[in-house]
Amino acid sequence: MAVDLVNPEGLPEVDLYRQVSVAGGSKLIFMAGQVAVDASGVVVGTGDLIAQAERCYLNVATSLAAVGASFDDVVKLTVYLVDWTPDKMGRFTEGVARASAELGIAAPLPPLTGIGVAALAEPDFLIEVEAIAVVD
Repeated sequence: MAVDLVNPEGLPEVDLYRQVSVAGGSKLIFMAGQVAVDASGVVVGTGDLIAQAERCYLNVATSLAAVGASFDDVVKLTVYLVDWTPDKMGRFTEGVARASAELGIAAPLPPLTGIGVAALAEPDFLIEVEAIAVVD
């Protein structure tokens, strides 16, 4: 299965992700939003967007691996960020970079939509990440 990440001419090139992904394959994978908890359900990085972003991406990778997929199969990411302001971008990208380094994920990531929200399911959650993947 191949996912081709594309940055169309006429759209800005973003370092972190590409604007479009084209996927071939036959099995779609939709996952619940992943939050910053460890395997026992304990919140990781309370109050720390970097640590929580890293944990969310690690949890996405764990979810993908459980069904025989990896970040190479992801066609779309959606990220929900509590009380988002542009000055938080550096902390978000640092957390993603840490997870990417640990997982061996090559940049850029697939298309990503970031959505600022008032709150998530629990007050300690600063970020939630969901992914859609396609495999053969």
